[in-house]
Amino acid sequence: MWGFDFHQGSTTLMSLAKQTTTIMTSSTSFPPILVFDAVSGEYRDPSDSAGTTAKVDAPTRTVLVTGASGLLGRQVQRQFARAGWRAVGTGLNRINPPDVVKLNILNVKDINSVLDDVKPNVVVHCAANRFPDSCTANPAAARNINVQASRALAEATVARGIFLIYISTDYVFPGRPGEAPYKSTSDPDPPNVYGRTKLEGERAVLDVATQANARNKAVVIRVPVLYGSCDEPKESAVNVLMSQLWAAQKLSSSEPKIQVDDYALRFPTNTEDVGRVCRDVSDFYPSTENAGRVLPKILQFSSEDQMTKWQIVQTFAEITGLPLDNLAPSKPEDEPSDGTTRPYDCHLDTSELKDLGIDASTVGFREWWSKELGVFQR
Repeated sequence: MWGFDFHQGSTTLMSLAKQTTTIMTSSTSFPPILVFDAVSGEYRDPSDSAGTTAKVDAPTRTVLVTGASGLLGRQVQRQFARAGWRAVGTGLNRINPPDVVKLNILNVKDINSVLDDVKPNVVVHCAANRFPDSCTANPAAARNINVQASRALAEATVARGIFLIYISTDYVFPGRPGEAPYKSTSDPDPPNVYGRTKLEGERAVLDVATQANARNKAVVIRVPVLYGSCDEPKESAVNVLMSQLWAAQKLSSSEPKIQVDDYALRFPTNTEDVGRVCRDVSDFYPSTENAGRVLPKILQFSSEDQMTKWQIVQTFAEITGLPLDNLAPSKPEDEPSDGTTRPYDCHLDTSELKDLGIDASTVGFREWWSKELGVFQR
């Protein structure tokens, strides 16, 4: 944590920006999620400067989180671990056994091998191509990971009686003005390749469970744009806006201003909150009390903090005290230059979660970023 005086000069602000960029973009190895002290019977989180501990028995349940080296997967894994689960993540390149093990999600043999080695009670499937531009550029590759790999994982988990959570997106909906909020039962109509492949992935996973008559063994959780702690700002469409604010401080008055979208409505949601919901759903669905119930196959989770990207940047500027002089709001072109259509408003209705009694609250956007940046307004 670090703070600064809003009344100091621009030199201090630029120095702060440089420090923050370094902090946000540094690549570090993943620490163990929790360290178990067999003598005290406590799990310790080595990343927690306050020394918070969780007094729990040795884990009796195991979760496997795919894509645990990414923006969301890392926090999902941590939320389970802090609740006393044995939490194992998977990654392709950024691995750190035994906490994050290697898995090529496109390889069926690898999937079966990891499941047999880890023997999880729950799998949270976060691994995906979640970048719309990339999906548009290579639809076949996007379909392989978002659809085919998800189907293969579902077949493997259902065959072993493992509960599966498939993380999906609000981009399964068209986002046309006046239609939101969308319920989980609303008709999907994805506006781009990314949304289409994630919808196909949803259907593949649920179809596998239905064909196997595996009731309550697979559930989809749709989420909107995410933000949170990460190694690289580019991992999040929200975090990267902070980098743009820093970059704008270095521009001269003769250089073009950085254009920031002020059209599409976003509902940025924190990855820690998503991790908590995944954990609560994993407690709820497999519980013996719900064995005879038919539970929803699709759930939705979202913050209620509505803002455009420009409003997000304005919030960052207010928190940090950095000027917006070299940035400007913009509206989208009728035909997107990258070929990827973005929806206007895909706000998700979260009533299914609330009806189940699962906490659907979220941390405030400004509150989280103020703490993350270590800024104390005066």
